[in-house]
Amino acid sequence: MEVLRRWREVRGEEVQCSLRFPSTDMSPSLVPVVLITYLLLPLLPLSTADATAATSAIHRRPPAPRGSLCSQLVQPAGYPCSEYTVQTKDGYLLALHRVSSSGQNLRAQRGRPVLLQHGLFMGGDAWFLNSADQSLGFILADHGFDVWIGNVRGTRWSYGHISLSERDKDFWDWSWQELALCDLAEMVHFINSTTGSKVFLVGHSQGTIMSLAALTQPDIAEMVEAAALLSPISYLGHITAPLVWRMVNMHVDQMIIAMGIHQLNFRSDFDVGIMDAICDGRIECNDLLTSITGKNCCFNNSRVDFYLEYEPHPSSSKNLRHLFQMIRKGSFSMYDYGVLKNLKVYGQFKPPMFDLTRIPKTMPLWMAYGGNDALSDITDVKQTLSELHCKTELVYLENYGHVDFILGLNAKEEIYDHMIGFFRSFGKSYSS
Repeated sequence: MEVLRRWREVRGEEVQCSLRFPSTDMSPSLVPVVLITYLLLPLLPLSTADATAATSAIHRRPPAPRGSLCSQLVQPAGYPCSEYTVQTKDGYLLALHRVSSSGQNLRAQRGRPVLLQHGLFMGGDAWFLNSADQSLGFILADHGFDVWIGNVRGTRWSYGHISLSERDKDFWDWSWQELALCDLAEMVHFINSTTGSKVFLVGHSQGTIMSLAALTQPDIAEMVEAAALLSPISYLGHITAPLVWRMVNMHVDQMIIAMGIHQLNFRSDFDVGIMDAICDGRIECNDLLTSITGKNCCFNNSRVDFYLEYEPHPSSSKNLRHLFQMIRKGSFSMYDYGVLKNLKVYGQFKPPMFDLTRIPKTMPLWMAYGGNDALSDITDVKQTLSELHCKTELVYLENYGHVDFILGLNAKEEIYDHMIGFFRSFGKSYSS
């Protein structure tokens, strides 16, 4: 349980796993943790003789990084960085960061814009967590691209809502469906309007779900020059991640929503308590990351403490439920509200599918996927490819897991150089 242990250490916590029966003056913040633990215990096979390893004591919430993404990670590395705020049609305020090469004359004409879209429980910082010669955000800037970094609603770098507070349940009433059709759409439109150029789109994990869904919409697709997808996901019916399957089969997503929990924040007492209840002595979580993402060949374990200063970011319980619906049904569809509300929202009993055949035949796609990726399974990738009518270039790395594509030490040579070659094929010369 090395990653989980180090997670706690970074949070400044004591590792305590004793089961304590609640007293009458129990802290309200502990009630959901104890309740969900009692709900989960009958479903979890006992792998140790002592059942006292079921939950942890209340944890201290760690401080979030101060300042902006620019001041925290980009400017200290010597790269110019500016920040914009984009408002979505439903009122969310998103941060867009723009990065240039450390040696670039800012008065010179910028290269073509490229938008980097992060994955689930991540923010725009994910593109800058390794050294400058290993992080895709820096690498693209050094190759002359006009680099834009997206941050979806709910992440720490974005700035809330014009009228809703993060304490309001309505603030968290969204899934990746809204992230694709509202957040990503607005960011692409903003970049397109600001630069007067079509956008290169890069997504990782959830960022690829968002990208594929968004590209089925003609008004978004016409602003995108080409898209590069790292660990591409649309169908999820064949994932092999054991911890994810355990949570899906236990309907943890439905339990959380039924308990009135709308925000998932794995820096909070409640959500760390969930991981404790599932992992501590109940399931093989000796490598928590591997049990979720698959075995990562090239992940820099020496930088875990640094990564955990920035990750994970919050997301919504509804988002997790949407993803779990996809896993259970093996479908790439909109959020399923149930028959009655589906009729009200969609005008039909079942949620509409995202039709991949609607992505224009002229849309160039580039995908990189791995043999050890437990979330972007090869079978699901092949199903996605079978439905696409556009030309798609593929890079397959047999030993890569899900995280290697964004934090792998050799990702530049194995992946990013190929991606840059793909982008450069569109008739625009860039500095090297």
